[in-house]
Amino acid sequence: MTIPSRVTDSSMTTRAMVDLQRTLARGQKLQGQISSGKLLSRPSDSPTGTVTSLQLRGEVRATQQYSRNADDGLGWLGTIQDKLDDASTSIIRVRDLTVQGLNSANNDVSREALAVEIDNIRATLIGDANTKYMNRPVFGGTTAGTVAYDDSGNYKGDANPTTRTVGPNSKVRIETTGPEAFGSGNTQLFQVLSDISRDMRSNDPTTLNTDLASLDSAHDLLKSTLSDVGARYNRVTQMKQSAEDHLLSVSSQLSDIEDVDLPKAIMELQIQQTSYQAALAATAKVIQPSLIDFLR
Repeated sequence: MTIPSRVTDSSMTTRAMVDLQRTLARGQKLQGQISSGKLLSRPSDSPTGTVTSLQLRGEVRATQQYSRNADDGLGWLGTIQDKLDDASTSIIRVRDLTVQGLNSANNDVSREALAVEIDNIRATLIGDANTKYMNRPVFGGTTAGTVAYDDSGNYKGDANPTTRTVGPNSKVRIETTGPEAFGSGNTQLFQVLSDISRDMRSNDPTTLNTDLASLDSAHDLLKSTLSDVGARYNRVTQMKQSAEDHLLSVSSQLSDIEDVDLPKAIMELQIQQTSYQAALAATAKVIQPSLIDFLR
C-alpha cells in the first residue's frame, strides 16, 4: 500500500523559492561570464579546464620568454654583423693603401700620408671592437669591464661565451670574442695594421709584402667569423618565428578553454531571464493566498 506524501503550503513555498534562487544563480553566472569574457572564474567552474588552463598559461609564459631572448640575441648578433662588415670594408681600404705604398715612385711625404690614414683606420677599428650593446662590449665575452680592447689594441675581455635560450633545450651563442674576430698574437689585425704603418714609413717593400700577406690572413679570419655570426643570426631568427607560431597556437587553445562565446552566452542569458519571469508567474499562481490576504 502506497502512503501518499503530504504537500503543505510551507513545502511548496520553500521548493518554489529554491527553484527561483537556482534560476537566479544560473542567470548571475551567465551575466558574470559575459561581463568578464571568461568561462572560468574559479576552479570549481571546471576542474579539468582549470588544470589545462594553468598548463597552457605556463606554456605561454615560457614561449614569450623564448621570444624575448631571441630578440635580445638578434640585437647582439645584428650589432656584431654590422661592425664586422664595416671592419671588412676598412681592411679592403688598408690593402689598397698598402699596395700603393709598394709603389717605388712614392716619396716620404706620400708614404707618411698613407701611414697616417692607416693609423686612423686602426683607431676606428679599435673603437668598433669596443662597440657595446646594452652597455656591454659585444667582443669582450662576459667581461665586467667597459671595453674589449685598450687604446693600444690589447684584448681586455675573456673567452667565456654569452648564450641565450631561444627554445626548449636550445641555446645559441650571441657574442663573438675579440680574438675570434680580429686574431691574436703577431697576426692580430691591430698589430698587423701597426706593422704596416711602421714599415710604410721605413719604406721596406719586403716587409710590406709580408705585412700584406698577414693582412689577408686577418681578413680571411674576420670573414669566416662574419659568416659564423650570420649563420647564428639566421638560426635565432628561425627560432623566434617558431616561438611566435607556437605562441599563436597555444593562445588559441587557451582561448578555447577560457574565453566565453559571447553570442551564445547572451542568448542563454535571455532564455534564462525569460525562464525566470515565467517561473515567477507560475509561482504566483501555485501558491495560494494566505490568511493575511483574506483579512485585508
